[in-house]
Amino acid sequence: MPYSLATLWHDRQRFLPGVLAVAFSSLLIALQCGLLLGIFSITSIPIDHTRADIWMGAPEVLSVDLGQTIRGSHVGRLEVQPEVVRAEPFMQGFSYWSKPVGGRELCMVIGSHLEEDALGKVDALSPDMLGQLHIHGNIVIDESDLERLGVSGVGATAEISNQRVRVVGLTHGLKSLAGPYVFCSLETARSLLGGKLTGDTEQITYVLAKCKDPADAPRVVARLRERYKDVSTFTSSEFSFKSRMHWLLKTKAGIALGYAALLGLLVGAVVTNQTLYAATVASLREFAVLRALGIPRWRIAGMVLAQSFWVGLFGVTLGWVGSHAARYVAANMGASVSLPWELQAGAAAITLLTALVSGLVALRSLRLIEPAMLLH
Repeated sequence: MPYSLATLWHDRQRFLPGVLAVAFSSLLIALQCGLLLGIFSITSIPIDHTRADIWMGAPEVLSVDLGQTIRGSHVGRLEVQPEVVRAEPFMQGFSYWSKPVGGRELCMVIGSHLEEDALGKVDALSPDMLGQLHIHGNIVIDESDLERLGVSGVGATAEISNQRVRVVGLTHGLKSLAGPYVFCSLETARSLLGGKLTGDTEQITYVLAKCKDPADAPRVVARLRERYKDVSTFTSSEFSFKSRMHWLLKTKAGIALGYAALLGLLVGAVVTNQTLYAATVASLREFAVLRALGIPRWRIAGMVLAQSFWVGLFGVTLGWVGSHAARYVAANMGASVSLPWELQAGAAAITLLTALVSGLVALRSLRLIEPAMLLH
């Protein structure tokens, strides 16, 4: 290892293209997959930013934003469960936002209880916002959707379903994928979604529940699934994953981003392979000297693989720095890139393995090594 690292440093200009190729592969894989995770994490915001452990909705619900109405009395089904400490209704549905300057925009109305410990209240709502949302017609939207909705900010008015609403607060980081989120009280949501949800005040979209111990949620969900076939019941993590997968498969965006990541890996692999092969061929005379000194061929092969390892390690490190810099730039541009450590570790492992495989392919040049070539 020390000798291979020394030779790598001595011939750094020769190996630099390989390091950059590995870095490019690592960065592209992490960035494309992170962008994919970031985009589709938006679809599960109502789940991930609330406190519920269990969600109950209409039969065969595909995603949290595609919920249909169920009876409000279904709240009792969760309240009687011994593991549950709280259950409450939750309303969500699409409606049309009429801009003050003209035109309409599809929006997602979300109504919940507004207590500090309410299960359906998103964590971005401040106490001041919660207090103002108790007034009928008051709403909160995300700052990133102001231009899209045609309003200037807090205090602006518009119409949803031909009913006047007033913006009393702005959240940050809750941008929607389909339509802008509109947060309000349960009563305001019932009014705004009345035509959409049959107008029956006993109709809700979901029942949310909190368990004494979150670890009890899977057991409660299994029991409810067996007992009630007229609804769908999920743990929060299950429903979040289901919502993301629905949008991933529906939009086919995952295929496009995955293809781009694969293309980056292939380009990096080809460039790395050619770089290592060229470097090995260029060092044949040095390797011939080692053979003449009695160094076995397998030791030389080990040094080539060690060089491949260092090229891969330096490239992965450079790619890690680049991916985080790219995430920062994307965040400033309004794009969400998620880089959990599992994703970064996976991208690093794939690219490092690619570099090692490239080193194995480069070993084919070692069959040309013979001490006699020093006589030429």
